[in-house]
Amino acid sequence: MPGTEPFTTLNLDLEHVSTVDRAADELRRAVFDGELESGTPLREVAIADSLGVSRPTVREALGVLVGEGLATREPNRGVSVATPDPDSIHDVCRARLVLEIAGVRCWPEADEEQRDTVREALTALIEAADTQASYQVLNERHLAFHLSLVGLAGSPRLEAMAMNLYAELRLALAQVDRARQNAPDQAGSHTLLVRLLESGDIPATVAELERHLAGAEVAILERLHLQA
Repeated sequence: MPGTEPFTTLNLDLEHVSTVDRAADELRRAVFDGELESGTPLREVAIADSLGVSRPTVREALGVLVGEGLATREPNRGVSVATPDPDSIHDVCRARLVLEIAGVRCWPEADEEQRDTVREALTALIEAADTQASYQVLNERHLAFHLSLVGLAGSPRLEAMAMNLYAELRLALAQVDRARQNAPDQAGSHTLLVRLLESGDIPATVAELERHLAGAEVAILERLHLQA
């Protein structure tokens, strides 16, 4: 039956402790590395055979990915790798711009702990780029940096909103990063944002952030178009 063959790139050389989490980690890695493309059906039997785990374990692991927005579950069709929707991406990008600008404008009043969170997030992103970390790690640190900008506003509710928005962007951003393979350039553009913040030039920071996020949206939509 089509779709029941094992996924040969998946590997679960793991201890049987927290097997669901480890299975979800391996599936997540395969998605971010492009081994499981958007729209790929995630059949329980095939994945269970590939990972050497039970179907209930796979079912729970797939539920984790669905909850993260990396996979979708449809009645009578099962679970598949999520396919980003261009209209949703556009809306999310508009919303994240509002949230991140709100945070950037709070830099002068932010406490040193909030500012250090931004600096530390940048350092982590640069380290990931310099060490050629996996796309999953790059993606996590990239979004953590942008979340740190929202955190400057000091509002847990705004941060929660941002986290929900970024969950919708994770897969699309990973696809763009794989296509571009320009992690050092990305790290450089984020370094510029922090330098502008440190200088106290908030209008220039806002302008650079608008340019940065507009470019990200264009890149995402172009990538989706290429895959259509």
